[in-house]
Amino acid sequence: MPRALKVEPSIEELLVAGNDRRISLDPATGLNKYGCPPRPDPALLAFGSSTASVISVSSFDEVSRQHERLLKGADTLEKAWQRVSEALLSDVSDMGASLAFASSGTDAHALAVRSLSAFSKLFVLMVEESETGSGVRAAMSIYHPEVKAVSIRKQDGMPRSAEDIDPEVVASVESAVARGCHVLLVMIDQSKTGMISPSVSCAMALRKRYPEKISVLVDACQFRMAPPTLRAYLSQGFMVAITGSKFLTGPAFSAALMLPQGFDLEIQEKKDMGLLLRWEAALVEYRRFHALSQSQITNIMESFGETVRKRLAEDSRFESLTVPALDRRPLVTDASWDQLHSIFPFLLYHRGQPLNHEETQRIYRLLQESDSNVIVGQRCQLGQPVFCGKGRSALRIALSARLISDAADQGMDGLLNDVLAVLDKTAYLVDKIRD
Repeated sequence: MPRALKVEPSIEELLVAGNDRRISLDPATGLNKYGCPPRPDPALLAFGSSTASVISVSSFDEVSRQHERLLKGADTLEKAWQRVSEALLSDVSDMGASLAFASSGTDAHALAVRSLSAFSKLFVLMVEESETGSGVRAAMSIYHPEVKAVSIRKQDGMPRSAEDIDPEVVASVESAVARGCHVLLVMIDQSKTGMISPSVSCAMALRKRYPEKISVLVDACQFRMAPPTLRAYLSQGFMVAITGSKFLTGPAFSAALMLPQGFDLEIQEKKDMGLLLRWEAALVEYRRFHALSQSQITNIMESFGETVRKRLAEDSRFESLTVPALDRRPLVTDASWDQLHSIFPFLLYHRGQPLNHEETQRIYRLLQESDSNVIVGQRCQLGQPVFCGKGRSALRIALSARLISDAADQGMDGLLNDVLAVLDKTAYLVDKIRD
């Protein structure tokens, strides 16, 4: 019998490779659980980078070129991974930091716990899963630490203050240390709704007080972080978890654990071709964004934030969810673009009555569908609904590195018109939801 020819996986197949149901495609829709296809979708008004993103045309083309080089033997996996590492570490190359790659932010958290497996008693203190990730606690619990979560919003959705949260964190750490535990404190920067918690000053003070008994993991999986902030965290000896699939808009499932100098992690996840290409896609947008000046980025972010806040404030169908200022003092004091909000959560109302989680989830899905109404016909994507108390959820407008780069290249008008169109369609769907 003739020998069967080997058929290489397509780029689309590789971008969802990894045997994880979260990025497996629904046969009926061709989308993963985040509502994203494994190929570009330029017609989509994409403001959902707080959850996941659709790959850009330029990233897809670059990934295709890189894959072709690997197939032809013009490049090797080892060299390709080395380039990805060097790119991600370029802003901290003088600090002796290293990377451990992981499939997802959740898996990066698990790696951090695994790195502390030498401690017989480990206590993990983290932010509630509604603000970080639904599988984070379970992933870390595989390695049998004691895990406790701290709420950072009240039952009515309002944020708890640092004056309220920090003493609770300190008390939990003190109790764990007194019981002979090593503590892994997971500090989030930024959460699903754009919060930092516990405060940076709290994490720094605890680390200084218990230098041998506490490790700190900064959950920066949104990666809405300027290089000086990243350097500052590593200088404190903090681990930092990042992903390429949120702010950078790479395809879902590309993460890494950044380790400070002197921190050794011998065991890593298996690095496969799919993970490599997802990171390659994210780095296309990473390089574009980091080529912009500080003033370009801040001007775009400020204009975008002003437009979104004004539109939300003047419409009775919307209510902005309160998000505290992004305060990293005393760690970082110089002005930077990452002190500006790029996630804008908001609640939905129908004739003065709040929509529940199921109704909000339905609108989230309908936004991604076409409509015969020419005013709201374009497909849109927002960040998935986030629970925020009393059975309610908030949708999220997310400004991404790609959108900022596009605005820098093409001007602000397109970006602002697009986000207003998304909110117009959301308002239209709110009016129809209970008809």
